[in-house]
Amino acid sequence: MRLLRPSRPHDGGEGWGGKIRVAMANTPDELKYAKTHEWIRLEGDVATVGITDHAQSELGDVVYVDLPNVGRILKAGDSFGSVESVKTVSDVYAPVGGEVVEVNGALGSQSELVNEDPYGKGFMIKIKVENPSELDSLLSAADYAAENA
Repeated sequence: MRLLRPSRPHDGGEGWGGKIRVAMANTPDELKYAKTHEWIRLEGDVATVGITDHAQSELGDVVYVDLPNVGRILKAGDSFGSVESVKTVSDVYAPVGGEVVEVNGALGSQSELVNEDPYGKGFMIKIKVENPSELDSLLSAADYAAENA
């Protein structure tokens, strides 16, 4: 997911290409994180995936979510859909490979769930994980927070 960067200086910011310091959003310790701003929760061999609180706050109000069909086979790093906000449209990537076994159908009519509850009701897909060792390359909550500080 590519997040917008400011085009002009804001309070404490450095303008285009600079880093804006903001308080890190909610980053639950029990999850793993991709540098592309997706989170993953593994339960048995099924992983629940969504975008992070940090990502949704950068995107602004989510107005549409495009998700894959159940049965689609993904490789780690594949784009599996997109999130449209009032600011931009961003691709969403699979943090691990496997088969899509569930999509969050509620997002079709309630895309705001991504903003309201990104780690719960705003999840995007569930994947039957092909290779659990792929989670080893993902970030811990502390590492994700440090990457985005």
